[in-house]
Amino acid sequence: MSKVNRPERPIPRGDISLKQAKYLFAFLVILGVLLSLIHSWVLNLNYINVIVAAFFAFIGWLYAAYAKKSGFFGNIIVSISFSIGLIYGAILNSSIIPMYIYFFFLTSLFLLLAREVVKGCEDIEGDKKEGVKTLAITLGIQQALYFSIIFDGLAIGFFILPIFTSIINPLAYIISMIFGLVVVIAALILSLFSNLEKESFSRISLLLKIGAFLGLLAFVFASI
Repeated sequence: MSKVNRPERPIPRGDISLKQAKYLFAFLVILGVLLSLIHSWVLNLNYINVIVAAFFAFIGWLYAAYAKKSGFFGNIIVSISFSIGLIYGAILNSSIIPMYIYFFFLTSLFLLLAREVVKGCEDIEGDKKEGVKTLAITLGIQQALYFSIIFDGLAIGFFILPIFTSIINPLAYIISMIFGLVVVIAALILSLFSNLEKESFSRISLLLKIGAFLGLLAFVFASI
């Protein structure tokens, strides 16, 4: 799929072979699970972090092997796999996860899910050739964009909710959150008035990526 949709990436460009990429994947999976074991031993945890790390290593393989062409199901896997790092970090700190961490997780989940759906709209031609069942292909671009807008709205809601919980530094969170919130709202507005062209989807996707990055920074500021 990347040969059509993302020819600039390392494998389609020829910078790294598929075999080398598989070796790198295996190395990083083993390293990640080993680090989770070290975390469990040093921090005297009950190995729940190891289970989480091993499970999502398996999910990563499952996605690459079978779910990448499944469309929306694959989008959900990608979004959860990225966002679970917030839960994993909380597990390292305490066996009791604060409510605001779940809100952080859901903000990230829906924001990334919105972006994955928009990317499906952007890459519709290449995905059609590869038989990928994205929302843009199964429902149409306009309907897929409506789903992305709904996910944007959910992300915005969960982005705001931590203010009403026991975050460590609410003022720092509010100040930093505003920047991310403005960017995500801009993406939502652009989605509402999109001309359904590839360039428009590229701009929306970029805004959501920036919003996700600013959101992560806000999550950090909330805890210092």
